[in-house]
Order: sequence, then structure tokens, then C-alpha cells
Amino acid sequence: MELWYTQPQTDNIRFSIKVSEHLYTAKSPYQQIDIFDSEEMGKFLIIDGIVMLTSKDEFIYHDMIVHVPMATNPNIKKALVIGGGDGGTVRELTRYPSIESIHMVEIDEMVVKAVKEYLPLTSGKLDDPRVSLHFEDGAAFIKNTQEKYDLIIVDSTDPIGPGEGLFTNEFYQDCYNALAEDGILVNQCESPFYEKNAKEMRRAISKIKKLFPIAEVYQYNMPTYPSGHWLFGFASKKYHPIRDFQPEKWKEFGLKTKYYNTEVHQGSFMLPTYVREQINRVDSE
Repeated sequence: MELWYTQPQTDNIRFSIKVSEHLYTAKSPYQQIDIFDSEEMGKFLIIDGIVMLTSKDEFIYHDMIVHVPMATNPNIKKALVIGGGDGGTVRELTRYPSIESIHMVEIDEMVVKAVKEYLPLTSGKLDDPRVSLHFEDGAAFIKNTQEKYDLIIVDSTDPIGPGEGLFTNEFYQDCYNALAEDGILVNQCESPFYEKNAKEMRRAISKIKKLFPIAEVYQYNMPTYPSGHWLFGFASKKYHPIRDFQPEKWKEFGLKTKYYNTEVHQGSFMLPTYVREQINRVDSE
């Protein structure tokens, strides 16, 4: 008997991976968590029926969410990750010896426990001494924190369930308040391709553009996410990701990356026409 994991990407399109073993299943107070193994994609994490990561392509997402802001301001010392329970974003941040502290706020401790057991590829640096784990609601944490961060990364799920509060005007305002004067915010910004995702992308961009003097969007290719074409938002009070980009300074870190490089950094902000048109719609509203 063959076992396949299938995710509806729209009402009319489905994505499937042939499963070799169902390694873990549990329902937390917040969501359904499953981890599978497969021959083609390796181990993969599913939350509420949606692919969060696979061992084969997770490096793309985590490279682009971390190294773009770090190459824009290589002097970042204090970072906050909201979400990111799989640990991949923290893993990439810990590669920078210049970073002094990393706070990770994940609402669901069961996710972290599961990935520590079954996905060491992404979770292996959660015990780094610079990392502090906080198991609580990210929106409440950012509202109440007295800290000032050089970098805030919103590594969230889609804006449903536990991730819904990480896409509101109030949340983005609280992020703005918690950033240092030269701070950078990077957020998971959905996909421009299918209308359901594109609608949330436009909503997030609209909210952030009203708060930050610098607000840009950049793209990456994520094979296991719906359509494969996904975006991150980049916002800052001071730094522009192209005008202030410091490729030579970043290269001094000597990091070996599988997806990110300094040419990809620049190219990722060169958006296709159909994406620009959607962003222009936001600007004109």
C-alpha cells in the first residue's frame, strides 16, 4: 500500500508527497502537528495540514529570511524571532558570531519538542547559549517587551489559527516600537500567485507601508509552498536593502550558503510585473 500526504493548495490544485513513514502525530492546544519521512523530500513538518518545511528545501526559506537583513546591516547584535518553531531561522542567526542574543517566541512548545526529536537539521541550534526560548503568544510578547531589537523576524504560519495575530495593524505597530532606531523587520509575506495568498500579501504590505519609511518586498523560490513563488517583506526605520546593502562586509563572515548569495540578494528585489502591479495597487489605495 502506498501512503501519500496531499495538501490542497487551492480548491482546484493539490500537492502530494509519497510518504515512507509517519514519524509523529499530536494535537497541541493550538494545532495539529505531524512529521513524516519521505524518499524524495526527506523529513517534513505539517501543521494543520499545511507544509511548513521539508528537509530538502528548508534552506531556501531560512537563507533568505536571515541573510538578506544581515547583509544589509552586518552589525546586528540583538535579534528576535517570532514563530519559527522549527528552529531553522535561529540556526542561521547563530552562524553569526557578531550576534550577541537571540530571543525566539513560539506559542506552541509541542512543535519545538517534536522538531528537537525528529528534525535536528533545523532545530540543532536551539540550545545555543545566546538563544532564549519563550513559549508564549508572539503578539502579546512584542506588545509587552521593554527590549529594543536590531532585527525582528516574523517567521509565521499563514494568517489563520495561531498565526492570525501576527498580521494585524496593532502587531506591526508593536514591532515598530520594539525596534531600535536602525532596526529591521522581516516578515513572512505570503505568495503573490494564488488569490487567497495574494490577498493576505497585499494586506500585510499595506499595513507595513503605513508605518515604516522604508518598506520593500523580495522573492524566493520555495518548491513545496503553493505555486513555489513566495515573498518576504523588508521594513526598516533607516536601512534600505539595496542602497545600504554591504556585500563585501557580509562576505567577511565567510558563511557557506546553499541558496543565498550577494547576487541573489540584489536580484530578489527585482520583482515580476504582476507582483509590482499588486504592490502598486496597495500604494494607490
